[in-house]
Amino acid sequence: MAKPPRNPASGILFVDKPQGITSHGVVSRARKSVGTRKIGHAGTLDPMATGLLVLGANNATRLLTYLVGLDKQYTATIRLGASSTTDDAEGELSEPVDAAALAAVSDEDIAHAVANLTGAISQRPSSVSAIKVDGKRAYTLARAGEDVVLAERTVTVSRFEVLETARGEFIDLKVLVDCSSGTYIRALARDLGEALNVGGHLTVLRRTKVGPFSVENASALDSDLETQLVAPAVVAAQLFETVQLDAEQSKDLSDGKRIALEPQQASPIAALAPDGRLQGLIHIVDGRARVLSNFPRDAQPLEPQEHTATEGEPASEEGTPNNG
Repeated sequence: MAKPPRNPASGILFVDKPQGITSHGVVSRARKSVGTRKIGHAGTLDPMATGLLVLGANNATRLLTYLVGLDKQYTATIRLGASSTTDDAEGELSEPVDAAALAAVSDEDIAHAVANLTGAISQRPSSVSAIKVDGKRAYTLARAGEDVVLAERTVTVSRFEVLETARGEFIDLKVLVDCSSGTYIRALARDLGEALNVGGHLTVLRRTKVGPFSVENASALDSDLETQLVAPAVVAAQLFETVQLDAEQSKDLSDGKRIALEPQQASPIAALAPDGRLQGLIHIVDGRARVLSNFPRDAQPLEPQEHTATEGEPASEEGTPNNG
């Protein structure tokens, strides 16, 4: 297979991942569309999941480190009445609970259980997550028939809201979740079902926000992604305080000197070169800038795209682990 032509342009891509493709598959297609092998992502989504996937091309991959840990927002459908070996619809489902037991679950019961899963909670990730156990992915061990029980960890669910309830053979809850990076929505579905003694699993998952960035402004995977690259400076300005460098400061910083700047509490700070590009992320200590990450000069994105952060409440599943 011929390698894609080398495109040196750097930028961040906001892609609306369709269902049925892995995050690695999205990266592969982006490499062909953009024309570079150097593309990474800031946290995966399961093949079942759709929604916002953040990619970085060339030097902009350095910015992904600061995007991985951002809060996330999801919409999802939780099905109560049966559990799953994978905590989602792709696993082997248990026998549905007795209809009378399901009917006994009131809206008030659901609201109480949801409230108990809101805030700082201890959560056990799904056994088919991407977390490594002795150097191997948990899902690899689980699919090989090994019994995988991962350690619980503290995550923050800042919002867990039931938007719609549909009752039938099962109870389907459409929910909105704002959460910290590393939260598993599949685990929320499992734990909600266990709390109500009827079992639960995830049937739909869509990531709608990563930090201030919304899926509403994301590009379709089949679009010309090369023209959808967002300049690193545009993205950095959405995340950090900025400082505009003059020509002398820019040259000195490039030469490794600790230039004098007004003290600021924020860190990192995005240092912008005179031409507007992102020169680096810095930390100011005692009035001197210390470089946290350099962004070497390279080609700018073709017709750089603006990307507007979503206003309103802070966005709030998982950073480097598989989401869901």
